[in-house]
Amino acid sequence: MSSPLRAGVAGLGIIGQRVAANLRGKGFPVAAWNRTPQPAEPGWVDTPAKLARESDIIQIFVTDGDALRSVFKEMKPELKPGKVLVNCATVAVEDTHAVAKMVRQTGAEFLDAPFTGSRDAAAAAQLVYYIGGDPALLERVRPVLEASSKEIFLCGKIGDATVLKIATNMVTSATVGILSEAMGIVAGQGVDLEKFRQALERNANSSGLIRMKVASMIAGDFTPHFSLKNMLKDAAFGLNMAGIAGIELPILHAVAESMSGLELAGRGEEDFSVLAANYLPQPKT
Repeated sequence: MSSPLRAGVAGLGIIGQRVAANLRGKGFPVAAWNRTPQPAEPGWVDTPAKLARESDIIQIFVTDGDALRSVFKEMKPELKPGKVLVNCATVAVEDTHAVAKMVRQTGAEFLDAPFTGSRDAAAAAQLVYYIGGDPALLERVRPVLEASSKEIFLCGKIGDATVLKIATNMVTSATVGILSEAMGIVAGQGVDLEKFRQALERNANSSGLIRMKVASMIAGDFTPHFSLKNMLKDAAFGLNMAGIAGIELPILHAVAESMSGLELAGRGEEDFSVLAANYLPQPKT
């Protein structure tokens, strides 16, 4: 069954491309755009303006605040009452507020909607959206978000969802950072890393994240589900907020330094669990 809502997706990376596929699978007409042209993508349009013209609800999956502002600027002539920009990119809080204000000035509306879940969750329509904004507007947008999600969590006002997403990613990066260090200790003492995985399963610190990452880290498989460069970007947002608040974050700072070193070594496009490469011998290729 087709939907009367026309969906748009700006940014066809690891997540955006899978969100677009889910929307099509649920019967939505979908327009799609990406900065690097992908004309083979169903519903492809070649400018953000055309995307805005052909869509009612536009989900944005771009890399950072500069990209978000740029996409908005190109869409602006086509934005008007009835259209909704749903920003699913994790950007700085100040960028979220600034773009939300500019969108509302066109007569269109804005939702702050970062997500948790990586490549496989997006493919299986198992993302969780954190929502900041008007609850009534969320209800208008809900059918579009439900096409790619298992849960939609209303966090509060615009900006609140962005803060919570950055904060949860702080926990994620620190967890994988200390997991990598622990694996280095285990391997350095000659203990089988598979035994370490089994020990973690029996320990109170086991979590969905650890269970999801540890096997591929042991195997040296860093196929990107969520890239190192994006996790480093989110860590920088956390450090910036801490600086404004006068809070020191030594743990996040240490993990960010490790990630930065790996990005400089050319590993930014790999999964952020490539942190383990700092401590474990890598399989020969």
